[in-house]
Amino acid sequence: MRFLLDMGISPGVAGSLHSLGHDAEHLHDLGLDTLPDAEILAKALREGAVLVTHDLDFSHLLAASGAMLPSVILFRLRDMRPPNVVARLRAVIGSHASALAAGAVVSVTESQIRIRELPLES
Repeated sequence: MRFLLDMGISPGVAGSLHSLGHDAEHLHDLGLDTLPDAEILAKALREGAVLVTHDLDFSHLLAASGAMLPSVILFRLRDMRPPNVVARLRAVIGSHASALAAGAVVSVTESQIRIRELPLES
């Protein structure tokens, strides 16, 4: 699976995803630290990537657009250190890969993983 990591996610998560056999790029590593949210979504869509973020704005943009892709994994954790994020990502990928491929927003908190199929209602 291919992932694009937003600025709220540690760049170290990309390396962990690589070690799990996934393709992952972080916006910082690409020199795209200030890329606007709409352009980040467009990049993820063009590249067939799942966007991994901590930013609620992406759900709003997807709802407003009615888009079917890209999928977004939205972390709402108190502990955003890379090992915790990677452990949660492994759980999401292992259990919800088909939803991510079809188009979904996956919200991850300490207590649950919530799947919302795309398109979202605005």
